[in-house]
Amino acid sequence: MDIAQESLRLHEEWQGKLDTVPKMEIKTREDLALAYTPGVAEPCKKIAADPALAYTYTQKANTIAVVSDGSAVLGLGNIGPLAAMPVMEGKCALFKAFGNVNAVPICLDTQDVDEIVETVKRLAPAFGGINLEDISAPRCFEIENRLIDELDIPVFHDDQHGTAIVVLSGVINALRLTGKKKEECRVIVNGAGSAGIAIAKLMLSYGFKNLILCDKCGIICSKSEGTTDAQRAMLKVTNLADEEGSLSDAMRGADIFVGVSAPNIVSEEMVSSMNDDAILFAMANPVPEIYPDVARRAGARVVGTGRSDFPNQINNVVAFPGIFKGALEARATRITNDMKLAAASALAALVSDEELCEDFIMPEPFDPRAVEAVAAAVRNCVAD
Repeated sequence: MDIAQESLRLHEEWQGKLDTVPKMEIKTREDLALAYTPGVAEPCKKIAADPALAYTYTQKANTIAVVSDGSAVLGLGNIGPLAAMPVMEGKCALFKAFGNVNAVPICLDTQDVDEIVETVKRLAPAFGGINLEDISAPRCFEIENRLIDELDIPVFHDDQHGTAIVVLSGVINALRLTGKKKEECRVIVNGAGSAGIAIAKLMLSYGFKNLILCDKCGIICSKSEGTTDAQRAMLKVTNLADEEGSLSDAMRGADIFVGVSAPNIVSEEMVSSMNDDAILFAMANPVPEIYPDVARRAGARVVGTGRSDFPNQINNVVAFPGIFKGALEARATRITNDMKLAAASALAALVSDEELCEDFIMPEPFDPRAVEAVAAAVRNCVAD
């Protein structure tokens, strides 16, 4: 099957992946009076007196906004809000299909940080949460942080934190398999944008001690030029020895490589220079940093990619529906670091000791247990 052509045909047939479907029938005068005027005035008055009742009487309790400015869409780059719509519609469809969470795509015709923040704040009363999507770094950091501070509903940038959660869950199980200790591992994260920085932060908070961030210029150190504020802030907790050099230098003696970067930039020689039982997550899409067969030939023991046609797919869909499902059900006001750690551990625990092997360290995207396990982990954090 030619996926590109078949997808194009279906998108033309669908004319969008979402419909607005009422939950009730409106066939009689009584139906109309109850769903709309005059009956609708009663819940309006209740909410006016107590705004928290919006969670009882409206869709706010189970509806989020998927917000993008079209500046970093998949691997397509800055293609703008209109061209981003198929992706945002698809993300909303995944929320519903996997987590039974209603989601509305909102593509903003601005890439100004202040305008995005102000627009989302004005839209927020209609939603129980905000999922930021495909917004380029470093703007995405400021947008998310400001919205978290200024809203009383969960705000979650899936490109950052969803990716980090799934990566950590895979790493947890790779450690189970190899017997490596997190405190002793040398970790290389290649790609120091939104996903790479979020992955690094979550791995450090899980207990990894020796982590180095790299970008296209090599190891990020105190002498690196052209670094962003976010990258410079990470130097306080990464590359504590202030190493310099290329990606090849960084990978020498490493235990774990996580790539959210560019295709074909990791060689067999680089993998061979890593420690025994090396763990590689090469997640550039559609072409990974190194293909699994090449990495294994060079000595890697566990290899994951972002692709569905190889084992150990690192796929956000096992995380984000459950994150929002749990947060909405618990009426959480924000997504905390403890929730992310708990979600990663819950996902990892779905792979039993009997199932765990080099080609199976992650629950499959269609594993029905994933969304409930993650949602429960998030709810428990709120309860605690």
